[in-house]
Amino acid sequence: MPILAVFAVALDWWVGEPRRFHALVGFGNLANGLESKFNIASRRSFTSHHAILSSVFPSRLIGTCAVALLLVPFTALAWWLCHLPHWGWLINIALLYFAIGHKSLHEHARAVSHALKSNDEAGAKLASSYMVSRDSAAVDAIPATIESVLENGNDGVFGVLFWFFIAGGAGALAFRLANTLDAMWGYRSSRFLHFGWAAARLDDVLDYIPARLTALSYALLGNTNNALACWHKQAPTWDSPNAGPVMSAGAGALNIKLGGRARYQGEWHERPVLGMGEKAVAEDIERALKLVRYSVYCWLAVALISSLIACLFLYGRF
Repeated sequence: MPILAVFAVALDWWVGEPRRFHALVGFGNLANGLESKFNIASRRSFTSHHAILSSVFPSRLIGTCAVALLLVPFTALAWWLCHLPHWGWLINIALLYFAIGHKSLHEHARAVSHALKSNDEAGAKLASSYMVSRDSAAVDAIPATIESVLENGNDGVFGVLFWFFIAGGAGALAFRLANTLDAMWGYRSSRFLHFGWAAARLDDVLDYIPARLTALSYALLGNTNNALACWHKQAPTWDSPNAGPVMSAGAGALNIKLGGRARYQGEWHERPVLGMGEKAVAEDIERALKLVRYSVYCWLAVALISSLIACLFLYGRF
Protein backbone atom coordinates (compact mmCIF):
# COMPACT_ATOMS: atom_id res chain seq x y z
CA MET A 1 0.00 0.00 0.00
CA PRO A 2 2.76 2.58 0.70
CA ILE A 3 4.23 1.97 -2.77
CA LEU A 4 0.81 2.32 -4.38
CA ALA A 5 0.27 5.51 -2.37
CA VAL A 6 3.49 7.00 -3.78
CA PHE A 7 2.29 6.28 -7.33
CA ALA A 8 -1.16 7.77 -6.63
CA VAL A 9 0.23 10.94 -5.01
CA ALA A 10 2.69 11.36 -7.90
CA LEU A 11 -0.15 10.89 -10.40
CA ASP A 12 -2.25 13.48 -8.61
CA TRP A 13 0.64 15.96 -8.61
CA TRP A 14 1.40 15.33 -12.28
CA VAL A 15 -2.15 15.28 -13.68
CA GLY A 16 -4.20 17.11 -11.04
CA GLU A 17 -7.86 16.50 -10.48
CA PRO A 18 -10.09 15.70 -13.49
CA ARG A 19 -11.46 18.87 -15.09
CA ARG A 20 -14.55 17.07 -16.37
CA PHE A 21 -16.64 14.24 -14.99
CA HIS A 22 -15.07 14.35 -11.53
CA ALA A 23 -16.42 11.48 -9.43
CA LEU A 24 -16.88 13.67 -6.35
CA VAL A 25 -18.91 16.19 -8.33
CA GLY A 26 -21.22 13.43 -9.48
CA PHE A 27 -21.49 12.14 -5.94
CA GLY A 28 -22.34 15.63 -4.71
CA ASN A 29 -25.11 15.95 -7.28
CA LEU A 30 -26.50 12.60 -6.19
CA ALA A 31 -26.38 13.67 -2.53
CA ASN A 32 -28.17 16.94 -3.33
CA GLY A 33 -30.95 15.09 -5.12
CA LEU A 34 -31.38 12.63 -2.26
CA GLU A 35 -31.43 15.38 0.36
CA SER A 36 -33.99 17.49 -1.49
CA LYS A 37 -36.40 14.56 -1.58
CA PHE A 38 -35.96 13.09 1.89
CA ASN A 39 -34.91 15.93 4.19
CA ILE A 40 -38.06 16.84 6.12
CA ALA A 41 -36.77 20.31 7.04
CA SER A 42 -36.22 21.22 3.40
CA ARG A 43 -39.80 20.35 2.46
CA ARG A 44 -41.79 21.50 5.46
CA SER A 45 -42.07 24.76 7.36
CA PHE A 46 -42.50 24.27 11.10
CA THR A 47 -44.77 26.71 12.89
CA SER A 48 -44.43 25.47 16.45
CA HIS A 49 -41.75 24.32 18.84
CA HIS A 50 -43.61 21.02 19.26
CA ALA A 51 -43.50 20.39 15.51
CA ILE A 52 -39.75 20.99 15.46
CA LEU A 53 -39.16 18.61 18.37
CA SER A 54 -41.36 15.92 16.85
CA SER A 55 -39.26 16.03 13.68
CA VAL A 56 -35.91 15.40 15.41
CA PHE A 57 -36.01 11.61 15.54
CA PRO A 58 -37.39 10.96 12.03
CA SER A 59 -35.00 13.53 10.55
CA ARG A 60 -31.98 11.91 12.18
CA LEU A 61 -33.17 8.44 11.19
CA ILE A 62 -33.76 9.48 7.59
CA GLY A 63 -30.41 11.28 7.52
CA THR A 64 -28.67 8.16 8.83
CA CYS A 65 -30.35 6.01 6.18
CA ALA A 66 -29.38 8.53 3.51
CA VAL A 67 -25.72 8.38 4.58
CA ALA A 68 -25.79 4.57 4.51
CA LEU A 69 -27.52 4.54 1.13
CA LEU A 70 -24.86 6.77 -0.37
CA LEU A 71 -21.78 5.23 1.25
CA VAL A 72 -22.35 1.49 1.54
CA PRO A 73 -22.89 0.58 -2.15
CA PHE A 74 -19.94 2.64 -3.41
CA THR A 75 -17.63 1.39 -0.66
CA ALA A 76 -18.66 -2.24 -1.21
CA LEU A 77 -18.11 -1.93 -4.96
CA ALA A 78 -14.71 -0.31 -4.39
CA TRP A 79 -13.72 -3.08 -1.97
CA TRP A 80 -14.66 -5.75 -4.52
CA LEU A 81 -12.79 -4.00 -7.34
CA CYS A 82 -9.68 -3.55 -5.18
CA HIS A 83 -9.50 -7.29 -4.63
CA LEU A 84 -9.78 -8.31 -8.27
CA PRO A 85 -6.91 -10.56 -9.38
CA HIS A 86 -4.26 -8.81 -11.48
CA TRP A 87 -6.15 -5.49 -11.51
CA GLY A 88 -6.64 -4.75 -7.82
CA TRP A 89 -3.40 -2.78 -7.46
CA LEU A 90 -4.38 -0.48 -10.32
CA ILE A 91 -7.85 0.08 -8.87
CA ASN A 92 -6.27 1.04 -5.52
CA ILE A 93 -4.09 3.64 -7.23
CA ALA A 94 -7.04 5.02 -9.20
CA LEU A 95 -9.27 5.32 -6.13
CA LEU A 96 -6.60 7.12 -4.11
CA TYR A 97 -5.92 9.43 -7.05
CA PHE A 98 -9.61 10.36 -7.27
CA ALA A 99 -9.95 10.74 -3.49
CA ILE A 100 -6.87 12.80 -2.69
CA GLY A 101 -6.81 16.56 -3.21
CA HIS A 102 -3.14 17.47 -2.80
CA LYS A 103 -2.53 19.21 -6.14
CA SER A 104 -5.94 20.92 -6.22
CA LEU A 105 -5.30 22.38 -2.76
CA HIS A 106 -2.15 24.05 -4.10
CA GLU A 107 -3.93 25.29 -7.22
CA HIS A 108 -6.78 26.92 -5.30
CA ALA A 109 -4.49 28.54 -2.74
CA ARG A 110 -2.02 29.80 -5.34
CA ALA A 111 -4.88 31.42 -7.25
CA VAL A 112 -5.30 33.65 -4.20
CA SER A 113 -1.55 34.32 -4.03
CA HIS A 114 -1.40 35.27 -7.71
CA ALA A 115 -4.31 37.69 -7.29
CA LEU A 116 -2.62 39.31 -4.30
CA LYS A 117 0.65 39.69 -6.23
CA SER A 118 -1.32 41.48 -8.95
CA ASN A 119 -2.92 43.77 -6.33
CA ASP A 120 -6.29 42.31 -7.28
CA GLU A 121 -7.98 42.34 -3.89
CA ALA A 122 -11.41 41.54 -5.32
CA GLY A 123 -9.98 38.59 -7.23
CA ALA A 124 -8.22 37.34 -4.11
CA LYS A 125 -11.46 37.53 -2.12
CA LEU A 126 -13.34 35.67 -4.82
CA ALA A 127 -10.67 32.97 -5.15
CA SER A 128 -10.52 32.47 -1.38
CA SER A 129 -14.32 32.27 -1.18
CA TYR A 130 -14.15 29.15 -3.38
CA MET A 131 -12.11 27.48 -0.62
CA VAL A 132 -14.24 28.53 2.37
CA SER A 133 -17.99 28.79 2.96
CA ARG A 134 -17.95 32.52 3.72
CA ASP A 135 -19.35 35.64 2.07
CA SER A 136 -16.88 36.69 -0.60
CA ALA A 137 -17.47 40.41 0.02
CA ALA A 138 -16.43 40.15 3.66
CA VAL A 139 -13.81 37.41 3.54
CA ASP A 140 -10.27 38.25 4.66
CA ALA A 141 -8.48 36.44 1.84
CA ILE A 142 -5.11 35.68 3.43
CA PRO A 143 -6.10 34.10 6.77
CA ALA A 144 -9.14 32.42 5.19
CA THR A 145 -6.93 30.76 2.58
CA ILE A 146 -4.38 29.59 5.15
CA GLU A 147 -7.14 28.18 7.36
CA SER A 148 -8.49 26.28 4.38
CA VAL A 149 -5.05 24.96 3.44
CA LEU A 150 -4.45 23.64 6.94
CA GLU A 151 -7.93 22.14 7.40
CA ASN A 152 -8.30 20.74 3.88
CA GLY A 153 -4.79 19.37 4.14
CA ASN A 154 -6.30 17.08 6.74
CA ASP A 155 -9.66 16.48 5.05
CA GLY A 156 -8.48 16.05 1.49
CA VAL A 157 -4.98 14.64 1.94
CA PHE A 158 -3.96 13.13 5.27
CA GLY A 159 -7.31 11.64 6.23
CA VAL A 160 -7.47 10.01 2.80
CA LEU A 161 -3.92 8.65 3.13
CA PHE A 162 -4.60 7.33 6.63
CA TRP A 163 -7.63 5.31 5.54
CA PHE A 164 -5.82 4.16 2.40
CA PHE A 165 -3.11 2.66 4.58
CA ILE A 166 -5.77 1.06 6.78
CA ALA A 167 -8.22 -0.26 4.17
CA GLY A 168 -6.82 0.44 0.71
CA GLY A 169 -8.65 2.31 -2.01
CA ALA A 170 -12.04 1.45 -0.55
CA GLY A 171 -11.04 3.05 2.76
CA ALA A 172 -9.79 6.20 1.03
CA LEU A 173 -13.00 6.45 -0.99
CA ALA A 174 -15.26 5.89 2.04
CA PHE A 175 -13.47 8.60 4.02
CA ARG A 176 -13.60 11.15 1.22
CA LEU A 177 -17.27 10.48 0.53
CA ALA A 178 -18.10 10.77 4.24
CA ASN A 179 -16.13 14.00 4.42
CA THR A 180 -17.97 15.32 1.37
CA LEU A 181 -21.33 14.56 2.98
CA ASP A 182 -20.22 16.36 6.14
CA ALA A 183 -19.21 19.39 4.06
CA MET A 184 -22.64 19.37 2.41
CA TRP A 185 -24.93 18.35 5.27
CA GLY A 186 -22.95 18.99 8.46
CA TYR A 187 -24.25 22.52 9.08
CA ARG A 188 -26.05 23.56 12.25
CA SER A 189 -28.75 25.37 10.31
CA SER A 190 -32.44 24.60 10.65
CA ARG A 191 -32.29 22.65 7.40
CA PHE A 192 -29.39 20.35 8.28
CA LEU A 193 -29.25 20.32 12.08
CA HIS A 194 -30.97 16.92 12.35
CA PHE A 195 -30.83 15.51 8.83
CA GLY A 196 -27.06 16.09 8.69
CA TRP A 197 -26.43 14.80 12.21
CA ALA A 198 -25.29 11.33 11.09
CA ALA A 199 -23.00 12.72 8.38
CA ALA A 200 -21.34 15.09 10.86
CA ARG A 201 -20.90 12.42 13.54
CA LEU A 202 -19.52 9.86 11.07
CA ASP A 203 -16.95 12.35 9.82
CA ASP A 204 -15.96 13.20 13.40
CA VAL A 205 -15.32 9.52 14.13
CA LEU A 206 -13.46 8.69 10.91
CA ASP A 207 -11.33 11.83 11.14
CA TYR A 208 -10.49 11.65 14.86
CA ILE A 209 -7.12 9.89 14.54
CA PRO A 210 -6.08 11.42 11.16
CA ALA A 211 -6.73 14.94 12.45
CA ARG A 212 -4.44 14.44 15.43
CA LEU A 213 -1.75 12.85 13.29
CA THR A 214 -2.03 15.83 10.94
CA ALA A 215 -1.72 18.25 13.85
CA LEU A 216 1.33 16.36 15.08
CA SER A 217 2.87 16.49 11.59
CA TYR A 218 2.39 20.24 11.41
CA ALA A 219 3.91 20.62 14.86
CA LEU A 220 7.00 18.53 14.09
CA LEU A 221 7.70 20.36 10.81
CA GLY A 222 7.14 23.88 12.16
CA ASN A 223 7.61 25.66 15.46
CA THR A 224 7.00 22.60 17.61
CA ASN A 225 6.70 24.29 21.00
CA ASN A 226 4.26 26.93 19.77
CA ALA A 227 2.22 24.37 17.85
CA LEU A 228 1.85 22.02 20.81
CA ALA A 229 0.99 24.88 23.16
CA CYS A 230 -1.67 26.25 20.81
CA TRP A 231 -3.06 22.76 20.26
CA HIS A 232 -3.38 22.19 23.98
CA LYS A 233 -4.93 25.58 24.85
CA GLN A 234 -6.91 26.57 21.77
CA ALA A 235 -8.21 23.38 20.14
CA PRO A 236 -10.93 22.80 22.81
CA THR A 237 -12.36 26.27 22.10
CA TRP A 238 -13.06 25.50 18.43
CA ASP A 239 -16.47 24.20 17.34
CA SER A 240 -15.13 21.23 15.40
CA PRO A 241 -13.38 18.54 17.49
CA ASN A 242 -11.06 17.71 14.59
CA ALA A 243 -10.53 21.07 12.89
CA GLY A 244 -9.52 22.60 16.24
CA PRO A 245 -6.32 20.55 16.70
CA VAL A 246 -5.38 20.80 13.02
CA MET A 247 -5.80 24.56 12.67
CA SER A 248 -4.44 25.55 16.08
CA ALA A 249 -1.35 23.36 15.65
CA GLY A 250 -0.87 24.59 12.08
CA ALA A 251 -1.17 28.25 13.06
CA GLY A 252 1.24 27.74 15.95
CA ALA A 253 3.69 25.91 13.70
CA LEU A 254 3.68 28.87 11.29
CA ASN A 255 3.89 31.49 14.11
CA ILE A 256 0.81 33.32 12.88
CA LYS A 257 -2.68 34.16 14.13
CA LEU A 258 -5.82 32.79 12.51
CA GLY A 259 -9.50 32.52 13.47
CA GLY A 260 -11.36 35.54 14.74
CA ARG A 261 -14.44 37.24 13.33
CA ALA A 262 -15.93 35.90 10.07
CA ARG A 263 -19.19 36.27 8.17
CA TYR A 264 -21.20 33.25 7.06
CA GLN A 265 -24.38 33.63 4.97
CA GLY A 266 -24.80 37.26 6.03
CA GLU A 267 -24.22 36.66 9.76
CA TRP A 268 -21.06 37.56 11.67
CA HIS A 269 -19.58 34.90 13.95
CA GLU A 270 -17.05 35.53 16.68
CA ARG A 271 -14.56 32.67 16.45
CA PRO A 272 -11.68 32.01 18.87
CA VAL A 273 -8.22 33.19 17.88
CA LEU A 274 -5.87 30.38 16.86
CA GLY A 275 -2.10 30.38 16.87
CA MET A 276 0.29 33.04 18.14
CA GLY A 277 2.64 35.61 16.68
CA GLU A 278 2.03 38.07 13.86
CA LYS A 279 -0.98 38.53 11.61
CA ALA A 280 -0.77 36.37 8.50
CA VAL A 281 0.62 37.94 5.33
CA ALA A 282 0.50 36.82 1.70
CA GLU A 283 3.82 34.92 1.91
CA ASP A 284 2.35 32.72 4.65
CA ILE A 285 0.03 31.05 2.12
CA GLU A 286 3.02 29.41 0.45
CA ARG A 287 4.47 28.56 3.86
CA ALA A 288 1.24 26.76 4.74
CA LEU A 289 1.32 24.85 1.46
CA LYS A 290 4.94 23.91 2.15
CA LEU A 291 3.92 22.59 5.57
CA VAL A 292 1.28 20.38 3.97
CA ARG A 293 3.60 19.26 1.18
CA TYR A 294 6.47 18.31 3.48
CA SER A 295 4.05 16.51 5.78
CA VAL A 296 2.92 14.41 2.82
CA TYR A 297 6.53 13.48 2.10
CA CYS A 298 7.01 12.49 5.74
CA TRP A 299 3.86 10.36 5.79
CA LEU A 300 4.93 8.49 2.67
CA ALA A 301 8.46 8.02 3.97
CA VAL A 302 7.26 6.71 7.34
CA ALA A 303 4.81 4.35 5.63
CA LEU A 304 7.51 3.00 3.30
CA ILE A 305 10.04 2.52 6.10
CA SER A 306 7.45 0.87 8.35
CA SER A 307 6.46 -1.48 5.55
CA LEU A 308 10.09 -2.36 4.87
CA ILE A 309 10.74 -3.09 8.55
CA ALA A 310 7.63 -5.29 8.69
CA CYS A 311 8.77 -7.21 5.60
CA LEU A 312 12.25 -7.70 7.03
CA PHE A 313 10.78 -8.89 10.32
CA LEU A 314 8.51 -11.40 8.60
CA TYR A 315 11.31 -12.60 6.31
CA GLY A 316 13.70 -13.05 9.22
CA ARG A 317 11.06 -14.85 11.26
CA PHE A 318 9.74 -17.19 8.58
